[in-house]
Amino acid sequence: MTLSRAQRAELESREGLFARLGPEDRDAFVAAAVEVSFPGGHRITRQREMELGFFLIVSGSATAMRDGKPVAHIGPGGFFGELSLLDGRPRMASVIADEPTTCLALPTWEFQRLIRERPSFAEPVQKEAARIRALYDVAD
Repeated sequence: MTLSRAQRAELESREGLFARLGPEDRDAFVAAAVEVSFPGGHRITRQREMELGFFLIVSGSATAMRDGKPVAHIGPGGFFGELSLLDGRPRMASVIADEPTTCLALPTWEFQRLIRERPSFAEPVQKEAARIRALYDVAD
């Protein structure tokens, strides 16, 4: 996918994974990703299912829902899907687009390749995943 300069600058300026990656990791991520767009109200992922994919929101927003209750709002620069891909467990939450939402998506094999080949990409993803997993485990 090709990010416009404005989209790249927006993602780099926000808190989130894209801002924490170095230029080479950002380029590798973008080169491996595909652009996917969802209408408002679309369920992007389903809780308890083994779905493929990692998503980074470029524009729009989504809500993570656990057992029908909102647990997180995810905006541009935010990401989801990493927990299942890292630990092989079912999704901990459903994610629903709040409005028209565009994401950069990595299929499982590309996500795992980046994690394996680029430790500087893996570190921020794994730190965020550990933080989220701890929050969910506390809620169990």
